[in-house]
Amino acid sequence: MATPKVKPVIRLLTCGSVDDGKSTLIGRLLVETDSIPHDTVATARSVRRGGSTIAAGEIDFSLLTDGLEAEREQGITIDVAYRSMTLLNGSRLIIADAPGHEQYTRNMAVAASRSDVALVLLDAARGVRPQTLRHLTICALMGVSRVAIVINKLDMFDYSKEKFEEISAQIAPAVARLNLNEHAIIPVSALVGDNVVFKGENMNWYTGPTLLEYIQNQDLAEDSMTSPHFGIQYISRVDTFRGLAGTLVNGKFNVGDEVVILPSKKRATISKMVTFDGELVTAGHEQTLNIVLEPEVDAARGDVLHLASNAKQPADRFTANIVWLGESDLIHSRSYILISGSTSTPAIVTTIKHKVNIESGEHDSARTLKMNEIGTIEIATDSPIALSNYSDSRETGNFILVDRATLNTVGAGMVVHALRRSENVTEQAYEIDAEKRAAQKGQVGKVLWFTGLSGSGKSTIANEVAKELYALGRHVYVLDGDNLRLGLNKDLGFAKEDRAENVRRVSEVAKLMMDAGLIVIVALVSPFRVDRDQARELFAKGKFIEVWVNTPAELCAQRDPKGLYKKAAAGDLPNMTGIGQEYEAPLSAEVKLDGTLELKVNTEIILEIAK
Repeated sequence: MATPKVKPVIRLLTCGSVDDGKSTLIGRLLVETDSIPHDTVATARSVRRGGSTIAAGEIDFSLLTDGLEAEREQGITIDVAYRSMTLLNGSRLIIADAPGHEQYTRNMAVAASRSDVALVLLDAARGVRPQTLRHLTICALMGVSRVAIVINKLDMFDYSKEKFEEISAQIAPAVARLNLNEHAIIPVSALVGDNVVFKGENMNWYTGPTLLEYIQNQDLAEDSMTSPHFGIQYISRVDTFRGLAGTLVNGKFNVGDEVVILPSKKRATISKMVTFDGELVTAGHEQTLNIVLEPEVDAARGDVLHLASNAKQPADRFTANIVWLGESDLIHSRSYILISGSTSTPAIVTTIKHKVNIESGEHDSARTLKMNEIGTIEIATDSPIALSNYSDSRETGNFILVDRATLNTVGAGMVVHALRRSENVTEQAYEIDAEKRAAQKGQVGKVLWFTGLSGSGKSTIANEVAKELYALGRHVYVLDGDNLRLGLNKDLGFAKEDRAENVRRVSEVAKLMMDAGLIVIVALVSPFRVDRDQARELFAKGKFIEVWVNTPAELCAQRDPKGLYKKAAAGDLPNMTGIGQEYEAPLSAEVKLDGTLELKVNTEIILEIAK
């Protein structure tokens, strides 16, 4: 049997609540292994945080892992600070010191996705806190099964064995629930140094490893990888050379291997593999290279190469665990950008199955996820994507969700499994298309999407436009928000997630009607810009015309045709748009109507576009 290779790099994540002593602990680990330049250590003897009680001339270990000036001023860790050291067994250790504040959990989650071992720190005086459980849960979801649970500041309790056992018992149910089978619970004093690198004499009752011993004794030899995945990052062209550039993970490629390009499913053979150091016959895990195929089939950034013998079937429906990182809630039916490696595609969260109660581990029903909450979702992508189960591959089973308006990363996802329904649904093409159906009616199919406050005049203008078009012999249909809520959307309320689903359903119906060759008029408050933009993307350029009926809120309230403003004023409609809920005006609507003008004037403006 071959001797397993020692992994050359061990990635260690350190996390815990604020003031539990993470920075001090890691600073001491670095100093006592001589992994910090001596001039940096000298600085840590003279520089002090505000409010520091460390005696003059002593080392403030916590300064050694803080990378931002703001962190020193506030006495907290904001960003993930990285340091490296060499272990006694020759492995290189990269330490990611993650922030403890709850609002910076996103930084910790990202660091966990790339970590082999986690250090979760507890303050003995505070015991197990919600943030401790959140960090353990994220570590488990991110596939970090090797966890050192370090109970710090036992010097405050005279190094009490009873205190250590009390906290160990508190954390045990979460450890068992999360299946952290390769964990250790280590008592330490980061301030004094016991059990960080050296045993010390204050806790002779403890017979387990020191923190350093636990880390460097991990056997992180790579498992056998038989499902290579090569994500194309860009097309490299030099003279007659055309290579597919990217990084290979999860296995090996050999010259002569037959591969499949996904999602197109085209086949080719690897004719050459090139790096800066020359050509390769075999390429391995995490190797960056250029691949030349024969024949030279069409491939683009975001495509993926798999061995033809075990190619991953692309799918467009997945169940996934997700850590929500966005300041705005996760809303099902709203569109995001899903990015995995070099591949990106629009995606919609179709279902929030549950959120995880981090204290009990129970699955609670949820309609949204708030920042730092963890849940399980079902997600649908616009195009098939070759994602693995995260339990099989951390490299090819993860993704992020990006907000389409702000381009901020709002979610970190781990695929549980692809849904079989994605394999059983195939789009059918018919010879009679939308253009032919519209030509039969002597018109051009399109969607006129009226948006504005309640009482702005949307339905009134839509009705008048429909009458005039009908008189001209046009085939037109009005989709009115209130009418749809009496049938198709009667199950929806007026919260953000319900409004998102309302717009999604209406836009899909409008698309079908336009496909039938009709001129479709939508009269819908649709208060959120991102939902209207999502609707627009269903249509070809020029087929979706956003019409903003801009009427002052005061005039809308005076009109109050449905009595809604009166109810809102009485407190009976908390989600009334413009009062209890924001209306986001269009930024680039094709048509802007002045709702104070006569009906005839606004109708004529729309008729010029519609007919």
